[in-house]
Amino acid sequence: MENKNLFKLIPKVDELLEDSIIEKYIDYVPRKIIVNSIRDETDLLRKKIKDGRIEEKDLVKKIEELPTVIGKRIEDKNKFNLRKVINGTGVVLHTNLGRSMLSSYVLKGLEEISTNYSNLEFNLKTGERGSRYSHVEELLKSIAGCESAIVVNNNAAAVLLVLNTVAKEKEVIISRGELIEIGDSFRIPEVMEESGAHLLEVGTTNKTHLWDYENAINERTGALLKVHTSNYKILGFTSSVSVTELCGLKDKYGIPVIEDLGSGTLIDFSKYGMEYEPTVQDSVKNGGDIITFSGDKLLGGPQAGIIVGRKTYIDKMKKNPLTRAFRIDKLTLCALEETLRLYLDEEKAVEMIPTLSMLTLKSKELENRGIKLYNRIKECIDKKFADIDLVDDYSEVGGGSFPIGKFPTKCIMLSLKNIRPEEYEKRLRNFKVPIIARIYKDNIYLDLRTIMPDDYDILIEGLLYGLTVDEGV
Repeated sequence: MENKNLFKLIPKVDELLEDSIIEKYIDYVPRKIIVNSIRDETDLLRKKIKDGRIEEKDLVKKIEELPTVIGKRIEDKNKFNLRKVINGTGVVLHTNLGRSMLSSYVLKGLEEISTNYSNLEFNLKTGERGSRYSHVEELLKSIAGCESAIVVNNNAAAVLLVLNTVAKEKEVIISRGELIEIGDSFRIPEVMEESGAHLLEVGTTNKTHLWDYENAINERTGALLKVHTSNYKILGFTSSVSVTELCGLKDKYGIPVIEDLGSGTLIDFSKYGMEYEPTVQDSVKNGGDIITFSGDKLLGGPQAGIIVGRKTYIDKMKKNPLTRAFRIDKLTLCALEETLRLYLDEEKAVEMIPTLSMLTLKSKELENRGIKLYNRIKECIDKKFADIDLVDDYSEVGGGSFPIGKFPTKCIMLSLKNIRPEEYEKRLRNFKVPIIARIYKDNIYLDLRTIMPDDYDILIEGLLYGLTVDEGV
Protein backbone atom coordinates (compact mmCIF):
# COMPACT_ATOMS: atom_id res chain seq x y z
CA MET A 1 0.00 0.00 0.00
CA GLU A 2 1.31 3.48 -0.86
CA ASN A 3 2.28 5.87 1.89
CA LYS A 4 -0.66 8.19 1.26
CA ASN A 5 -3.06 5.29 1.82
CA LEU A 6 -1.30 4.31 5.05
CA PHE A 7 -1.98 7.79 6.39
CA LYS A 8 -5.71 7.16 5.93
CA LEU A 9 -5.57 4.22 8.35
CA ILE A 10 -4.74 6.48 11.27
CA PRO A 11 -7.92 7.34 13.23
CA LYS A 12 -9.00 10.95 13.55
CA VAL A 13 -8.96 12.79 16.87
CA ASP A 14 -12.77 12.70 17.19
CA GLU A 15 -12.81 8.94 16.63
CA LEU A 16 -10.20 8.32 19.30
CA LEU A 17 -12.03 10.57 21.77
CA GLU A 18 -14.95 8.14 21.58
CA ASP A 19 -12.81 5.08 22.29
CA SER A 20 -13.78 3.51 25.64
CA ILE A 21 -10.19 3.49 26.92
CA ILE A 22 -9.71 7.23 26.24
CA GLU A 23 -13.25 8.26 27.05
CA LYS A 24 -12.82 7.37 30.74
CA TYR A 25 -10.31 10.21 31.14
CA ILE A 26 -12.70 12.93 29.95
CA ASP A 27 -14.40 13.39 33.34
CA TYR A 28 -11.24 14.25 35.30
CA VAL A 29 -8.47 15.18 32.84
CA PRO A 30 -8.45 18.56 31.02
CA ARG A 31 -9.57 18.10 27.41
CA LYS A 32 -6.47 19.88 26.14
CA ILE A 33 -4.21 17.23 27.72
CA ILE A 34 -6.26 14.42 26.15
CA VAL A 35 -6.31 15.99 22.67
CA ASN A 36 -2.61 16.85 22.79
CA SER A 37 -1.80 13.27 23.84
CA ILE A 38 -3.80 11.91 20.91
CA ARG A 39 -2.04 14.25 18.49
CA ASP A 40 1.39 13.41 19.90
CA GLU A 41 0.90 9.68 19.31
CA THR A 42 -0.76 9.97 15.91
CA ASP A 43 1.95 12.40 14.78
CA LEU A 44 4.58 9.82 15.73
CA LEU A 45 2.85 7.25 13.50
CA ARG A 46 2.65 9.74 10.63
CA LYS A 47 6.36 10.47 10.94
CA LYS A 48 7.17 6.76 10.77
CA ILE A 49 5.06 6.42 7.62
CA LYS A 50 6.68 9.49 6.07
CA ASP A 51 10.17 8.14 6.83
CA GLY A 52 9.28 4.69 5.49
CA ARG A 53 9.98 3.08 8.85
CA ILE A 54 6.77 1.08 9.22
CA GLU A 55 4.98 -1.59 7.18
CA GLU A 56 1.21 -1.89 6.82
CA LYS A 57 0.90 -4.96 9.07
CA ASP A 58 2.94 -3.27 11.79
CA LEU A 59 0.91 -0.09 11.41
CA VAL A 60 -2.35 -2.00 11.87
CA LYS A 61 -1.01 -3.50 15.10
CA LYS A 62 0.14 -0.07 16.31
CA ILE A 63 -3.29 1.40 15.62
CA GLU A 64 -4.92 -1.39 17.65
CA GLU A 65 -2.63 -0.53 20.56
CA LEU A 66 -3.05 3.23 20.05
CA PRO A 67 -5.78 3.90 22.68
CA THR A 68 -3.74 2.14 25.38
CA VAL A 69 -0.57 4.03 24.39
CA ILE A 70 -2.48 7.32 24.36
CA GLY A 71 -3.93 6.50 27.79
CA LYS A 72 -0.41 6.12 29.24
CA ARG A 73 0.64 9.43 27.70
CA ILE A 74 -2.46 11.13 29.15
CA GLU A 75 -1.59 9.81 32.62
CA ASP A 76 2.00 11.03 32.29
CA LYS A 77 0.92 14.48 31.11
CA ASN A 78 -1.68 14.76 33.86
CA LYS A 79 0.76 14.12 36.71
CA PHE A 80 1.52 17.05 38.99
CA ASN A 81 5.11 18.26 38.89
CA LEU A 82 5.17 18.48 42.70
CA ARG A 83 4.33 14.99 43.88
CA LYS A 84 4.47 12.69 46.86
CA VAL A 85 7.56 10.48 47.09
CA ILE A 86 8.58 7.72 49.47
CA ASN A 87 11.77 8.65 51.30
CA GLY A 88 13.89 5.53 51.76
CA THR A 89 17.16 7.43 52.26
CA GLY A 90 17.05 7.62 56.04
CA VAL A 91 17.68 11.40 55.92
CA VAL A 92 14.83 12.76 58.03
CA LEU A 93 15.11 16.43 56.99
CA HIS A 94 15.97 15.80 53.35
CA THR A 95 16.08 19.27 51.78
CA ASN A 96 15.50 17.95 48.25
CA LEU A 97 12.49 15.95 49.44
CA GLY A 98 10.70 18.78 51.24
CA ARG A 99 12.27 18.59 54.72
CA SER A 100 9.62 18.33 57.45
CA MET A 101 6.32 16.60 56.90
CA LEU A 102 3.43 18.34 58.59
CA SER A 103 1.46 16.58 61.26
CA SER A 104 -1.91 15.23 60.12
CA TYR A 105 -3.24 17.27 63.03
CA VAL A 106 -2.92 20.45 60.95
CA LEU A 107 -4.87 19.21 57.91
CA LYS A 108 -8.34 20.07 59.18
CA GLY A 109 -7.28 23.62 59.96
CA LEU A 110 -5.61 24.02 56.56
CA GLU A 111 -8.74 22.82 54.77
CA GLU A 112 -10.99 25.17 56.73
CA ILE A 113 -8.76 28.23 56.25
CA SER A 114 -8.02 27.58 52.57
CA THR A 115 -11.66 27.08 51.56
CA ASN A 116 -13.16 29.92 53.59
CA TYR A 117 -12.60 33.55 54.46
CA SER A 118 -10.60 34.05 57.66
CA ASN A 119 -9.64 36.72 60.19
CA LEU A 120 -6.09 36.83 58.77
CA GLU A 121 -5.69 40.56 59.40
CA PHE A 122 -8.95 41.35 61.14
CA ASN A 123 -9.34 41.83 64.90
CA LEU A 124 -12.60 40.12 65.84
CA LYS A 125 -12.74 41.89 69.23
CA THR A 126 -12.41 45.45 67.95
CA GLY A 127 -13.78 45.02 64.44
CA GLU A 128 -10.71 46.79 63.10
CA ARG A 129 -7.65 45.80 61.05
CA GLY A 130 -5.47 43.33 62.90
CA SER A 131 -2.00 41.79 62.51
CA ARG A 132 -1.39 38.41 60.92
CA TYR A 133 1.47 37.86 63.37
CA SER A 134 -0.88 37.96 66.36
CA HIS A 135 -2.10 34.45 65.55
CA VAL A 136 1.25 32.91 66.56
CA GLU A 137 2.93 35.59 68.65
CA GLU A 138 1.32 34.63 71.97
CA LEU A 139 2.10 30.96 71.35
CA LEU A 140 5.75 31.73 70.65
CA LYS A 141 5.96 33.97 73.72
CA SER A 142 4.51 31.19 75.87
CA ILE A 143 6.72 28.41 74.49
CA ALA A 144 10.00 30.30 74.07
CA GLY A 145 9.66 32.62 77.06
CA CYS A 146 10.35 35.71 74.93
CA GLU A 147 8.86 39.22 74.99
CA SER A 148 7.71 39.30 71.37
CA ALA A 149 7.85 37.44 68.05
CA ILE A 150 7.37 37.81 64.31
CA VAL A 151 7.41 35.28 61.47
CA VAL A 152 8.67 35.64 57.88
CA ASN A 153 8.97 33.23 54.97
CA ASN A 154 12.32 31.57 55.81
CA ASN A 155 15.28 31.92 58.12
CA ALA A 156 17.52 33.65 55.57
CA ALA A 157 14.83 36.34 55.29
CA ALA A 158 14.66 36.47 59.08
CA VAL A 159 18.39 37.18 59.37
CA LEU A 160 18.24 39.77 56.60
CA LEU A 161 15.27 41.55 58.20
CA VAL A 162 16.91 41.59 61.62
CA LEU A 163 20.19 43.04 60.35
CA ASN A 164 18.46 45.57 58.10
CA THR A 165 16.36 46.75 61.05
CA VAL A 166 18.98 47.02 63.79
CA ALA A 167 22.28 47.45 61.93
CA LYS A 168 21.74 49.00 58.50
CA GLU A 169 24.84 51.01 57.49
CA LYS A 170 26.52 49.81 60.69
CA GLU A 171 29.10 47.14 61.47
CA VAL A 172 28.07 43.69 62.67
CA ILE A 173 30.80 41.76 64.48
CA ILE A 174 30.89 38.01 63.82
CA SER A 175 33.40 35.24 64.42
CA ARG A 176 35.28 34.14 61.31
CA GLY A 177 34.48 30.54 62.24
CA GLU A 178 30.74 31.25 61.94
CA LEU A 179 30.67 32.55 58.36
CA ILE A 180 28.70 29.56 57.17
CA GLU A 181 27.16 28.60 53.84
CA ILE A 182 23.49 27.85 54.47
CA GLY A 183 22.74 25.78 51.37
CA ASP A 184 22.34 26.18 47.62
CA SER A 185 25.53 28.32 47.64
CA PHE A 186 23.98 31.07 49.80
CA ARG A 187 26.31 32.36 52.50
CA ILE A 188 25.89 34.39 55.67
CA PRO A 189 28.23 37.19 54.43
CA GLU A 190 26.11 37.60 51.29
CA VAL A 191 22.88 37.77 53.31
CA MET A 192 24.48 40.37 55.57
CA GLU A 193 25.63 42.43 52.60
CA GLU A 194 22.10 42.52 51.16
CA SER A 195 20.79 43.74 54.52
CA GLY A 196 22.88 46.91 54.32
CA ALA A 197 24.94 45.92 57.34
CA HIS A 198 28.74 45.77 57.10
CA LEU A 199 30.48 42.58 58.10
CA LEU A 200 33.38 42.75 60.54
CA GLU A 201 35.12 39.39 61.01
CA VAL A 202 37.05 38.64 64.21
CA GLY A 203 39.08 35.72 65.47
CA THR A 204 40.21 32.76 63.35
CA THR A 205 38.48 29.78 61.81
CA ASN A 206 39.03 27.56 64.84
CA LYS A 207 39.43 30.02 67.70
CA THR A 208 37.61 33.23 68.65
CA HIS A 209 37.86 34.88 72.08
CA LEU A 210 35.71 37.43 73.89
CA TRP A 211 38.47 39.99 73.59
CA ASP A 212 38.34 39.61 69.77
CA TYR A 213 34.81 41.01 69.89
CA GLU A 214 35.57 43.72 72.44
CA ASN A 215 38.64 44.97 70.56
CA ALA A 216 36.51 45.35 67.41
CA ILE A 217 33.75 47.43 69.02
CA ASN A 218 33.68 51.07 67.94
CA GLU A 219 31.22 53.90 67.32
CA ARG A 220 30.07 52.22 64.08
CA THR A 221 29.16 48.89 65.74
CA GLY A 222 25.48 48.01 65.30
CA ALA A 223 25.28 44.47 66.68
CA LEU A 224 27.12 41.36 67.83
CA LEU A 225 26.08 38.29 65.81
CA LYS A 226 26.37 34.70 66.97
CA VAL A 227 25.65 32.05 64.31
CA HIS A 228 25.09 28.49 65.50
CA THR A 229 27.05 26.21 63.17
CA SER A 230 24.25 23.69 62.91
CA ASN A 231 25.44 22.25 59.59
CA TYR A 232 29.08 21.48 60.48
CA LYS A 233 31.43 21.00 63.41
CA ILE A 234 35.03 22.03 63.99
CA LEU A 235 36.73 19.60 66.34
CA GLY A 236 40.09 19.69 68.06
CA PHE A 237 41.94 22.90 69.01
CA THR A 238 38.91 25.20 69.12
CA SER A 239 37.18 27.83 71.21
CA SER A 240 34.18 30.07 70.68
CA VAL A 241 32.27 32.72 72.59
CA SER A 242 28.83 31.96 74.01
CA VAL A 243 25.79 34.23 73.88
CA THR A 244 26.00 34.59 77.66
CA GLU A 245 29.54 35.95 77.34
CA LEU A 246 28.51 38.29 74.50
CA CYS A 247 25.72 39.64 76.68
CA GLY A 248 28.39 40.94 79.06
CA LEU A 249 29.58 43.17 76.22
CA LYS A 250 26.00 44.11 75.42
CA ASP A 251 25.51 45.41 78.96
CA LYS A 252 28.83 47.23 78.87
CA TYR A 253 28.48 48.91 75.46
CA GLY A 254 24.70 48.91 74.82
CA ILE A 255 24.97 46.78 71.67
CA PRO A 256 22.28 44.19 70.82
CA VAL A 257 23.22 40.50 70.63
CA ILE A 258 21.68 38.53 67.77
CA GLU A 259 21.77 34.73 67.60
CA ASP A 260 20.94 32.78 64.44
CA LEU A 261 20.16 29.23 65.54
CA GLY A 262 19.65 27.97 61.98
CA SER A 263 17.55 24.83 62.44
CA GLY A 264 16.25 25.78 65.86
CA THR A 265 14.51 23.40 68.24
CA LEU A 266 11.89 23.80 70.94
CA ILE A 267 12.73 20.54 72.73
CA ASP A 268 15.94 19.25 74.30
CA PHE A 269 16.91 16.25 72.18
CA SER A 270 19.46 15.08 74.76
CA LYS A 271 16.49 13.79 76.80
CA TYR A 272 15.84 11.32 73.99
CA GLY A 273 19.35 9.90 73.76
CA MET A 274 20.68 12.35 71.15
CA GLU A 275 23.39 14.99 71.39
CA TYR A 276 22.41 18.36 72.84
CA GLU A 277 21.26 20.95 70.33
CA PRO A 278 20.73 24.52 71.66
CA THR A 279 17.04 25.18 72.22
CA VAL A 280 15.28 28.45 71.51
CA GLN A 281 14.27 28.64 75.18
CA ASP A 282 17.91 28.36 76.29
CA SER A 283 18.94 31.12 73.89
CA VAL A 284 16.27 33.42 75.32
CA LYS A 285 17.36 32.60 78.90
CA ASN A 286 20.99 33.24 77.99
CA GLY A 287 20.09 36.85 77.23
CA GLY A 288 20.07 37.10 73.44
CA ASP A 289 18.13 40.15 72.28
CA ILE A 290 17.03 38.61 68.97
CA ILE A 291 16.99 34.92 68.02
CA THR A 292 16.17 33.55 64.57
CA PHE A 293 15.44 29.96 63.50
CA SER A 294 13.62 27.86 60.89
CA GLY A 295 10.09 26.52 61.08
CA ASP A 296 10.52 23.57 58.70
CA LYS A 297 13.54 21.81 60.19
CA LEU A 298 13.80 20.54 63.76
CA LEU A 299 10.62 22.39 64.72
CA GLY A 300 8.73 20.17 62.27
CA GLY A 301 6.40 22.79 60.80
CA PRO A 302 6.04 24.64 57.49
CA GLN A 303 8.81 26.67 55.86
CA ALA A 304 9.14 29.86 57.87
CA GLY A 305 11.70 32.11 59.53
CA ILE A 306 10.85 32.76 63.16
CA ILE A 307 12.20 35.75 65.07
CA VAL A 308 11.80 35.98 68.85
CA GLY A 309 13.28 38.39 71.36
CA ARG A 310 13.01 41.87 72.84
CA LYS A 311 9.80 43.72 72.07
CA THR A 312 11.60 46.97 71.26
CA TYR A 313 13.43 45.33 68.34
CA ILE A 314 10.52 43.18 67.14
CA ASP A 315 8.26 46.25 67.00
CA LYS A 316 10.78 47.97 64.72
CA MET A 317 10.85 44.93 62.43
CA LYS A 318 7.07 44.97 62.12
CA LYS A 319 7.35 48.50 60.71
CA ASN A 320 10.19 47.67 58.30
CA PRO A 321 8.97 47.68 54.64
CA LEU A 322 10.91 44.44 54.07
CA THR A 323 8.50 42.67 56.42
CA ARG A 324 5.78 42.90 53.79
CA ALA A 325 8.08 41.43 51.15
CA PHE A 326 8.96 38.55 53.48
CA ARG A 327 5.55 37.96 55.03
CA ILE A 328 4.06 34.47 55.22
CA ASP A 329 0.73 33.53 53.64
CA LYS A 330 -2.37 32.36 55.50
CA LEU A 331 -1.76 28.64 54.86
CA THR A 332 1.77 28.78 56.27
CA LEU A 333 0.48 30.77 59.22
CA CYS A 334 -2.28 28.23 59.85
CA ALA A 335 0.12 25.25 59.65
CA LEU A 336 2.59 26.99 61.96
CA GLU A 337 -0.06 27.84 64.54
CA GLU A 338 -1.36 24.26 64.58
CA THR A 339 2.20 22.90 64.91
CA LEU A 340 3.12 25.28 67.72
CA ARG A 341 -0.02 24.32 69.65
CA LEU A 342 1.30 20.76 69.84
CA TYR A 343 4.37 22.08 71.69
CA LEU A 344 2.18 23.13 74.59
CA ASP A 345 2.42 19.43 75.51
CA GLU A 346 5.89 18.11 74.65
CA GLU A 347 4.82 14.47 74.85
CA LYS A 348 2.07 15.16 72.34
CA ALA A 349 4.47 17.08 70.08
CA VAL A 350 6.97 14.18 69.99
CA GLU A 351 4.19 11.75 69.19
CA MET A 352 2.32 13.78 66.55
CA ILE A 353 4.97 15.83 64.72
CA PRO A 354 6.51 13.48 62.12
CA THR A 355 10.02 14.96 62.32
CA LEU A 356 10.14 14.53 66.10
CA SER A 357 8.60 11.06 66.07
CA MET A 358 11.08 9.85 63.41
CA LEU A 359 14.08 11.29 65.25
CA THR A 360 13.03 9.78 68.59
CA LEU A 361 11.87 6.42 67.18
CA LYS A 362 13.04 3.66 69.49
CA SER A 363 15.23 0.79 68.24
CA LYS A 364 12.64 -1.82 69.17
CA GLU A 365 9.96 -0.13 67.10
CA LEU A 366 12.33 0.15 64.13
CA GLU A 367 13.12 -3.56 64.43
CA ASN A 368 9.42 -4.49 64.60
CA ARG A 369 8.68 -2.40 61.50
CA GLY A 370 11.68 -3.93 59.73
CA ILE A 371 10.64 -7.51 60.43
CA LYS A 372 7.09 -6.81 59.28
CA LEU A 373 8.18 -5.20 56.00
CA TYR A 374 10.97 -7.75 55.41
CA ASN A 375 8.54 -10.68 55.70
CA ARG A 376 6.07 -9.09 53.31
CA ILE A 377 8.74 -8.31 50.71
CA LYS A 378 10.15 -11.87 50.95
CA GLU A 379 6.70 -13.23 50.12
CA CYS A 380 6.39 -11.06 47.00
CA ILE A 381 9.83 -11.04 45.40
CA ASP A 382 11.26 -14.19 43.83
CA LYS A 383 14.86 -15.08 44.71
CA LYS A 384 15.73 -15.12 41.01
CA PHE A 385 15.46 -11.31 41.07
CA ALA A 386 17.17 -10.38 44.34
CA ASP A 387 18.25 -11.49 47.80
CA ILE A 388 16.46 -9.57 50.55
CA ASP A 389 18.02 -8.84 53.94
CA LEU A 390 17.15 -6.80 57.02
CA VAL A 391 20.35 -5.04 58.06
CA ASP A 392 21.67 -2.57 60.63
CA ASP A 393 22.67 0.86 59.37
CA TYR A 394 22.57 4.56 60.28
CA SER A 395 20.10 7.38 59.61
CA GLU A 396 20.92 11.08 59.44
CA VAL A 397 19.00 14.16 60.55
CA GLY A 398 19.81 16.30 57.47
CA GLY A 399 18.58 19.82 56.82
CA GLY A 400 21.75 21.36 58.21
CA SER A 401 21.14 19.86 61.67
CA PHE A 402 23.23 17.53 63.86
CA PRO A 403 26.16 17.47 61.37
CA ILE A 404 27.97 14.59 63.11
CA GLY A 405 24.87 12.88 64.46
CA LYS A 406 23.98 9.46 63.06
CA PHE A 407 21.35 7.14 64.50
CA PRO A 408 21.20 3.35 64.44
CA THR A 409 18.43 2.15 62.16
CA LYS A 410 17.13 -0.84 60.23
CA CYS A 411 17.23 -1.08 56.44
CA ILE A 412 15.82 -3.40 53.82
CA MET A 413 18.75 -4.33 51.58
CA LEU A 414 18.24 -5.71 48.07
CA SER A 415 21.15 -7.54 46.42
CA LEU A 416 20.12 -7.48 42.77
CA LYS A 417 20.86 -10.36 40.40
CA ASN A 418 19.76 -9.37 36.91
CA ILE A 419 19.88 -5.59 36.88
CA ARG A 420 22.42 -2.92 37.72
CA PRO A 421 21.61 -1.04 40.96
CA GLU A 422 21.76 2.31 39.11
CA GLU A 423 19.11 1.15 36.65
CA TYR A 424 16.90 -0.24 39.41
CA GLU A 425 17.20 2.97 41.43
CA LYS A 426 16.11 4.88 38.32
CA ARG A 427 13.07 2.61 37.87
CA LEU A 428 12.05 3.19 41.47
CA ARG A 429 12.26 6.95 40.91
CA ASN A 430 10.03 6.60 37.84
CA PHE A 431 7.36 4.53 39.61
CA LYS A 432 3.87 6.08 39.88
CA VAL A 433 4.74 7.02 43.47
CA PRO A 434 8.49 7.69 43.19
CA ILE A 435 10.60 5.70 45.65
CA ILE A 436 13.88 7.35 46.63
CA ALA A 437 16.43 4.75 47.69
CA ARG A 438 20.19 4.85 48.16
CA ILE A 439 22.93 2.68 46.73
CA TYR A 440 25.77 1.40 48.89
CA LYS A 441 28.34 -1.16 47.71
CA ASP A 442 26.12 -2.09 44.74
CA ASN A 443 23.12 -2.85 46.94
CA ILE A 444 19.83 -0.97 47.32
CA TYR A 445 19.05 0.32 50.82
CA LEU A 446 15.65 1.42 52.13
CA ASP A 447 15.71 2.97 55.60
CA LEU A 448 12.77 2.10 57.86
CA ARG A 449 13.11 5.34 59.84
CA THR A 450 11.83 7.54 57.01
CA ILE A 451 9.34 5.13 55.41
CA MET A 452 5.81 5.49 56.74
CA PRO A 453 4.04 2.18 57.57
CA ASP A 454 1.01 3.40 55.61
CA ASP A 455 3.20 3.32 52.48
CA TYR A 456 4.28 -0.32 52.77
CA ASP A 457 1.75 -1.56 50.19
CA ILE A 458 2.74 0.92 47.50
CA LEU A 459 6.43 0.45 48.37
CA ILE A 460 6.21 -3.31 47.79
CA GLU A 461 4.34 -2.72 44.53
CA GLY A 462 7.10 -0.35 43.41
CA LEU A 463 9.89 -2.76 44.35
CA LEU A 464 8.24 -5.52 42.32
CA TYR A 465 7.62 -3.15 39.41
CA GLY A 466 11.28 -2.20 39.31
CA LEU A 467 12.37 -5.84 39.15
CA THR A 468 9.84 -7.15 36.66
CA VAL A 469 8.91 -4.24 34.38
CA ASP A 470 11.00 -5.65 31.51
CA GLU A 471 9.21 -8.98 31.77
CA GLY A 472 5.79 -7.39 31.36
CA VAL A 473 4.56 -8.40 34.81
